[in-house]
Amino acid sequence: MLVKSKSMFDLKNAKDSSQGFQVLEMMDSMNHEQLVFCNDKETGLKAIIAIHDTTLGPALGGTRMWHYENEVDALIDVLRLSRGMTFKAAITGLNLGGGKAVIVGDAKKLKSEALMRKFGKFVNSLGGKYITAEDVGMSAEDMKFVKMETDCVTGIPVEMGGSGDPSPVTAYGVYMGMKASAKYKWGSDDLKDKKVVVQGVGHVGENLVKHLSEEGAKVIINDINQDNLNRVSELYNTEIVDGDSVYDIDMDIYSPCALGATINDITIDKLKCEIIAGAANNQLKDENKHANILKDKDILYAPDFLINAGGLINVYSELNGYDREKAIEKTRRIFDTTLEIFVKAEEENITTNAAALKLAKERIQQAKN
Repeated sequence: MLVKSKSMFDLKNAKDSSQGFQVLEMMDSMNHEQLVFCNDKETGLKAIIAIHDTTLGPALGGTRMWHYENEVDALIDVLRLSRGMTFKAAITGLNLGGGKAVIVGDAKKLKSEALMRKFGKFVNSLGGKYITAEDVGMSAEDMKFVKMETDCVTGIPVEMGGSGDPSPVTAYGVYMGMKASAKYKWGSDDLKDKKVVVQGVGHVGENLVKHLSEEGAKVIINDINQDNLNRVSELYNTEIVDGDSVYDIDMDIYSPCALGATINDITIDKLKCEIIAGAANNQLKDENKHANILKDKDILYAPDFLINAGGLINVYSELNGYDREKAIEKTRRIFDTTLEIFVKAEEENITTNAAALKLAKERIQQAKN
């Protein structure tokens, strides 16, 4: 859960039943344009679509299906994620706005063709203002069912003319951002023998482990899914660290690739690394407070919405006819943009996260002007 900051509404108090959700105030605090609540009793669909900003183009962002503890957690997640998508598109130079959707429920139990098609109808009702794709708990196969009801969907299977699973491209972008971080911090982008902890070895995390292992990095992995952890460890000959002890070991690079907010009041004092570069969204629980603490501790932070943009670049390329080589080439440029952000942060004596946000907001403001 987020904590109070000067730049964001007190989301913690929003859960107080005496206050209610205070949805409009929450939207206003992060400058959202629109929220759509979706409900269908027959399929069990309960979803929220958040559209943050459409200055640069239609809002594109994946749909996450997760078993949230309560509806307020789902609301806060979709608000934060959609906001991040706006800045991700802007800093990457894409003509897209920011949006995101969450479906409340256990994907292993609730998901069905009927539910996905119903969700597709809700997406279609927005008339192109929001374009969806896959995210946590979703697959290209699910997007195929959404495609039956709307053209406002990307990340569809290759056999249908889409780009398929965007995870490999996301991982490649994170890898480029990590190498840029190494270049800035140590003078070389060579990751051989560097000790890298990858927290979360789902589709993106596993692909990142592959890149790192091939370069000769000393990879240590962590995940709540023990079967997946064992499989990836055996496949790439990596070490395993269990549970929260991941924050206690000495490492060169910490790479959070699961859910967000792992950089928080509890973990930030434990971390023994020089670089943080991972795929997870919203890694900083409080983006101002924790970014400043990392700066004070001389830990170089690669802003997540910058280096995990490869997946967005990949699905965006579907809109004008998918070309994988062009998507990979544009993703490779994350290396240069990451270095640019680090230099900007040093010159202006601000955090790397603030520098990245500033660059993204400047592009949006130019478009508005």
